[in-house]
Amino acid sequence: MPSKSAGIIAYRKRHAIEVLLVHPGGPFWRNKDLGAWSIPKGEYADGEDAEITARREFAEELGLAVTMPLIALGQIRQRGGKIVTAFAAELDIDVGSIRSNTFEIEWPPGSGKRQMFPEVDRAEWFTVEEANQKINAGQRPLLDRLAQVAGGG
Repeated sequence: MPSKSAGIIAYRKRHAIEVLLVHPGGPFWRNKDLGAWSIPKGEYADGEDAEITARREFAEELGLAVTMPLIALGQIRQRGGKIVTAFAAELDIDVGSIRSNTFEIEWPPGSGKRQMFPEVDRAEWFTVEEANQKINAGQRPLLDRLAQVAGGG
């Protein structure tokens, strides 16, 4: 059975709709950009609620709780088979104030040395057009859905 994730796309209306994407932390992602960005999201198990998971993961990856009602954007399936359930919320976040949780891995591999890295090393606002270049290709349909419900498409 494929893994499942849930997340929230934060958006704001400026001259155009802008979406908040996160860049994964850790050494593997350090020099990757196009196609590496994602909506803030995390995995959940059968029986868990997708919306509760999305709110928890947003708080873990950005250090901010989303308490407002969310707009359901449905599900997509990424190339690797992962199913992502997404929600949207109109809010403005200062990306300089995010605080991500961390994870520990052996780095460099085989060194026996363990290091801590942030789950998200940065977040940025992008227009929908820019986000389509930056986001994991499997998540692009979520940007189209967001543009429809947010009045940008």
